[in-house]
Amino acid sequence: MEFDYDLFVIGAGSGGVRASRIAASHGARVAVAEEFRIGGTCVIRGCVPKKLLVYGSHFAEELQDASHYGWSVEGMSFDWAVLRDTVLRDVDRLEVAYTATLDNHKVEHFKQRATVTGPNTVRLASGREVSAKYILVATGAWPVMPDFPGNEHCITSNEVFHLPELPRRVIVQGAGYIAMEFAGIFNALGSHVTVVNRSETLLRGYDEALRDRLLQITMARGIEYKFNCPIKKVEKQEDGSLLVWVGDHDPVPADVVLVATGRRPNTDGLGLETAGVQLGDKGQIPVDELSRTSCESIYAVGDVTDRVQLTPIAIREGHAVADALFGNNPRAIAYDCIPSAVFSQPPLASVGLTEGQARNQFGNVKIYTSDFRPMKNVFASRQERGLYKLVVDAGTDRILGIHMIGPEAPEILQAAAIAVQAKLTKADFDATVALHPSMAEELVLMR
Repeated sequence: MEFDYDLFVIGAGSGGVRASRIAASHGARVAVAEEFRIGGTCVIRGCVPKKLLVYGSHFAEELQDASHYGWSVEGMSFDWAVLRDTVLRDVDRLEVAYTATLDNHKVEHFKQRATVTGPNTVRLASGREVSAKYILVATGAWPVMPDFPGNEHCITSNEVFHLPELPRRVIVQGAGYIAMEFAGIFNALGSHVTVVNRSETLLRGYDEALRDRLLQITMARGIEYKFNCPIKKVEKQEDGSLLVWVGDHDPVPADVVLVATGRRPNTDGLGLETAGVQLGDKGQIPVDELSRTSCESIYAVGDVTDRVQLTPIAIREGHAVADALFGNNPRAIAYDCIPSAVFSQPPLASVGLTEGQARNQFGNVKIYTSDFRPMKNVFASRQERGLYKLVVDAGTDRILGIHMIGPEAPEILQAAAIAVQAKLTKADFDATVALHPSMAEELVLMR
């Protein structure tokens, strides 16, 4: 059978663009459809613009510390509109760059919604139907908005980049990485931030010692927490402000309510059932080790699947699909040693097993820690301390996990993650000469 394309990709985010580019480089005829903007969640409304806001918010702290280093900074002020618009301009630049990548590889792209109509057919919003030997679904995930009265007055991480002004009072519902990152951004920029969460745990899945340290530091920085307190109702006042009922507490006034309670795979209305693609209970697409769905001709990668919701994973999965289908190189992606970071303030980063996970799997483990005050903070009024932690298998001396909180922790962890991936031992770390003076040297000085 002759198809219009060898591969049709639905979704031009990180995974979809990578799969399209690699498939085209193998000689495949490729098309991709994107209903919003080329670049996807990470580039357009996720990790990239959010990290730029983090950088912008860091200047509040840096300028305060400058006087201790001999600098006189007069007339300090902050303009939210300047930061917001600068970030949005960079998003525009990146969209152009991602589009150019598709054009340079002769990938046809349609800026419209596409839905599946069968194992090998897709219908575009224009009404045109096209056929493809293979279909790849890379539509990502969408923020979840809980059902409570007044939720229409709340925003998600999609809208937070477009706020007309910096809010004086922000309520953040949730305590995952998105919630903690935006809580840190607004707190640093001068907003009063209250984090409300339906449980008493923040950053579930990270090592407990890091979570406790982050809670202590952020409370000292002025972030308030209300645990076991889901939002019950939000009312808009005559002056445009909001009144928020959380748990059994008195209502809390706010100017912005940011809901960050998780993301749901973006499969609604895609027509996957017409091709016999099975979905999970949360809309996720179950796939095998080669990213194939229950329909042999349809694949899925990234946040839309039942695996890990991280941009680098989506990129690797998309690359692997293209190599398997058109490069004669089928391979599975390993998910057992994935570094991750939370760009909170201060940031934390982790790779491998937490202490609890290691004890459950290996039983006898050794824990090494370094609890120190970063040199950067010595001249500042902050008494914040960094914490590095190594989790080691007592029987083999192999490092099972590395966990860090402190300035530049994500930048340091990326290199350290290689050690966990390579199954290096604590003796290998001990034999490495320290780079002094640095925070990273703490990794090789724990005894």
